[in-house]
Amino acid sequence: MAETRDFLLEIGCEEMPSAPLNHAVVQLGELVRKGLDEAGLAHGKVETHQTPRRLVAYVHDVALATEELNEVKRGPAASIAFDANGAPTKAAQGFARKFGVDASQLARRVDSDGREYVFAEKHVDARPATPILSALSEQVIGSIEWPNYRSQRWGSEHQTFVRPIRWICALLGSDVVPVRYADVKSAGTTRGHRVLGPGDHKVESPAAYADVLRQNGVLLEDERRAAILDGVSKVEAERPGCRVDTPKRTLDEVVNLCEWPTVLVGTFDEEFLKVPHEIICESMLSNQRYFPVYDAEGNLTREFVVVSNADPKVSATVVDGNERVVRARLDDAKFFYEEDLKVPMDEFVERLGTVVFQEKLGTVRQKVTRMEALAEAVAKAAGADERTCELARRAAHLAKADLVSQAVVEFTNQQGVMGGYYAKAAGEPQEVCDAIREHYRPRFAGDELPSGLVGKCVAIADKLDTVCGIFAIDEPPTGSSDPFAVRRAAIGVIAMLRTLPSVHLRPLIDLALASYAEQGIEFDAKGVASSVASFFQGRLAAIAKDEGIAPDAIEAVGSVGVIDPDEFVRRASALDRARSESPELFEDLATAYARAAHLADASLGTDVDASMLGDAEKALLAACQEGEKAVSAALASGDFDAACEALAGLRGPIDRFFTDVLVMDPDASVRDNRLRLLNRFAGVFGDVADIGVLSKRK
Repeated sequence: MAETRDFLLEIGCEEMPSAPLNHAVVQLGELVRKGLDEAGLAHGKVETHQTPRRLVAYVHDVALATEELNEVKRGPAASIAFDANGAPTKAAQGFARKFGVDASQLARRVDSDGREYVFAEKHVDARPATPILSALSEQVIGSIEWPNYRSQRWGSEHQTFVRPIRWICALLGSDVVPVRYADVKSAGTTRGHRVLGPGDHKVESPAAYADVLRQNGVLLEDERRAAILDGVSKVEAERPGCRVDTPKRTLDEVVNLCEWPTVLVGTFDEEFLKVPHEIICESMLSNQRYFPVYDAEGNLTREFVVVSNADPKVSATVVDGNERVVRARLDDAKFFYEEDLKVPMDEFVERLGTVVFQEKLGTVRQKVTRMEALAEAVAKAAGADERTCELARRAAHLAKADLVSQAVVEFTNQQGVMGGYYAKAAGEPQEVCDAIREHYRPRFAGDELPSGLVGKCVAIADKLDTVCGIFAIDEPPTGSSDPFAVRRAAIGVIAMLRTLPSVHLRPLIDLALASYAEQGIEFDAKGVASSVASFFQGRLAAIAKDEGIAPDAIEAVGSVGVIDPDEFVRRASALDRARSESPELFEDLATAYARAAHLADASLGTDVDASMLGDAEKALLAACQEGEKAVSAALASGDFDAACEALAGLRGPIDRFFTDVLVMDPDASVRDNRLRLLNRFAGVFGDVADIGVLSKRK
């Protein structure tokens, strides 16, 4: 077995931006792994690590050299590879080129089958690991990408990195691997914490690396995360019932902002607790990366947790400095909130006339007008009383008002939330306040829906207006572009309509498009409505598939134009369930339906002359009449299982019909009457699903 050693590459920099570090370290691992594999250098596990000042690749068991290769490959027969004059043919040249040798180097010899072939032989000498690792390291450093961050240049060379590189530690075992990047040369040393372990520190081998860092004030990411969470747990233990809010995204950033974390607790003035806690917490989490502390009742407290990267001896100074910073930020938040309370919400609404929703679709004020009509329509369709319908309209009127408030301009993530506070301060009904606060829900798959009917009405109006508007200007989402989050909006509408089965989607689409037409936007209303319906149907199909419904059952329901979410999923589920319980029956029925639909002629209608029918035809007509009644009753009550059962009752009569009856009779009147009967048969299915789709299943 080849001799191996561990390999370490540490890229030491000025402090790098924290947010993209996790992405950079993933790239580092992939680049190193790919480079080693392409070079043919055997290796074990590739580890990666990061701190604010370093990116690290640690590769276990790297071979000290590549393997020596002797490769022989048989090509075409010699009679094909060479012409009568002994010159290589195109077949020989192609084979040689593919193998990486010249055609003149091909050898001729007889193989075990007694025939003469050409052979290509290639010998590759073993190569030492160090030069490979040197070249790979330099290539890797220059290949790491930092989206949205401009790389910097330093020294006298042109290579760049996100921050100036100050040292490179590259070791294969105890030997330094020569690496040079932008005037920085590798060595067998690393650097510790700026305060707790300044200067260069020798690393004897990759195995000693983590210990050297630890002794000089630097912890790798898992240890830093554990230290922070342990500190947070101690803070909570010292305050029974309290909870420190540590959102993953902010925690990940904080882990990448320190090398030797110390968890500290600061406080802010009690007067700031009068300000909505959402903007206080956003200010702390997003701007300062502080963690808010909540009491046992879930109320925000005056305390916050800050993670220091300084010498623990100066913790008091760190806390004081952070308290000064948070006081200034919360002063701003308090000022914005108090100033916004002085402005009537209806005035905010009128200011929306200066805010563009979409260049071709007008302003947010115009969107509000469209939302009012849609929200009221949803409420009426849901069976709401007059008061609730009026509340839905009022909530839609005020839903976007906070977009021009000072607090939301500063803290954009709190749109809707701040509007809820302003509405409450203005004395609006609680249902209106809640609807304004929640109308952006659901913001992602699995997110909570608005809690009340008024909130759902406004949220559906907002999202459906966006979807219809984007389709009206013929800018639907593509595979790579969805700037108005139309897919997410459609999924949100579907999620809410599934809880409102009496609300039908098509009339809402028509109303939304009519509002745009009244605004003066020109488009093909019928065509756009069809496109929007198809778009929703595509989202519904994906959702139904995720819920485990068979694709052909989904297609069968989609083929008859069902787009109401609750009905779509329940129909497809019922059909899938019925087929699963009686697979042979439904496969035979599907085949018969597909055959009938193929023969049927819709232009003939469905008025069957019973006096011309034989016994098998009469039996089918009676079954169709009975099926029509049963399906109609089942659909009216929303019992899709019963509808499928009613279809199952047609199997025997249709089988007998196709066995006993010649559909395409030479007598035109007889033939047409039988085709009308098949039309009648196909029509029983038409309101349920395109059962013929099931016959395509293999």
